[in-house]
Amino acid sequence: MTEYHGNVHVGGPAQTHELAKLMITKVAVGPGNNNAYLLRSRLTDEQVLIDAADEAETLLKVIGEGGISRVITTHQHGDHWQALAEVVARTSAVTVAGRDDAEGIPVPTDEPVTDGDRIHFGELTLEVITLVGHTPGSIALLYDDPTGPPHLFTGDSLFPGGVGNTRGVKENFDSLLHDVETKLFARLPDETWVYPGHGADTTLGTERPHLNEWRERGW
Repeated sequence: MTEYHGNVHVGGPAQTHELAKLMITKVAVGPGNNNAYLLRSRLTDEQVLIDAADEAETLLKVIGEGGISRVITTHQHGDHWQALAEVVARTSAVTVAGRDDAEGIPVPTDEPVTDGDRIHFGELTLEVITLVGHTPGSIALLYDDPTGPPHLFTGDSLFPGGVGNTRGVKENFDSLLHDVETKLFARLPDETWVYPGHGADTTLGTERPHLNEWRERGW
């Protein structure tokens, strides 16, 4: 197994991060270089997919014969659900999305979620963290690993180098930065691994020194 570094590209191989109880497979798909993440319980083999962004055949190959129980969509923007309908049709997976973004996703949301909700698969749990600003109902998903640092899937709300795009709307930027600071940085340790919706992974410790810089520049 290649050591996980999280740097994937469209058309290239997936990368798998092996944790004690969880396997995280990251693959890049589509013209927006979107990341999709397959999470598998090592105890029960139950799998969930975060963001059926594009390239259904690529995602289904990563999913394999074991199927998935759920597809979680981090937010309503179209580049994060292009393959959702086909993946659901082929796997019969339950759909999950933030309550305030569900109407913007053309595939019906079976399980709308909000801040503090829990998503269970196998013996594992993901905590839903609502981050308002990139969209009204964007969610992050926290796996609080009992054997190591936390692992955080942030959609388009937090990236290496800043928060998600709020299109110059100050109110949205202020909301997103506030939520990221209070719900992520104020709560979670520096070693928290961050898996964004596009591009490379990072950690909260890498990004923490730059919060004031982000605030001052306004994006």
